[in-house]
Amino acid sequence: MLPLPLRLHPGDDLRASVVAALLASGHEAGFVLQGIGSLRVAQLRYAGQPACAELRGDLEILTLAGSLSSDGAHLHMSVSDADGRVWGGHVGAGCIVRTTAELLLVLLPGQRFTREHDLRTGYPELKIG
Repeated sequence: MLPLPLRLHPGDDLRASVVAALLASGHEAGFVLQGIGSLRVAQLRYAGQPACAELRGDLEILTLAGSLSSDGAHLHMSVSDADGRVWGGHVGAGCIVRTTAELLLVLLPGQRFTREHDLRTGYPELKIG
């Protein structure tokens, strides 16, 4: 395992940035172990829902974790607003960093993750190769 600390800047797309970091590293498998920071927009898909809910405002990233492949990322996150209310779910495209996001990625040399459609779930699921 190779650690890859990553800092994102204001305006960065969280999901796109972690996939780009994996691709730039030349590896094909990894995990986001944890992330903290702030967002101005969060896109979260709640359990059992077909589409993301958009949250706007001053949001704090409380937790962030998931798997990374060259096919994309499967990330889950919890965020809180300025009043301390907490939401969590599957991270969609368009989560925009407000001030910073500090992440720890772990790269897995020699491993290859892909996503393949699973008939049982209806979603592209992790395939370890």
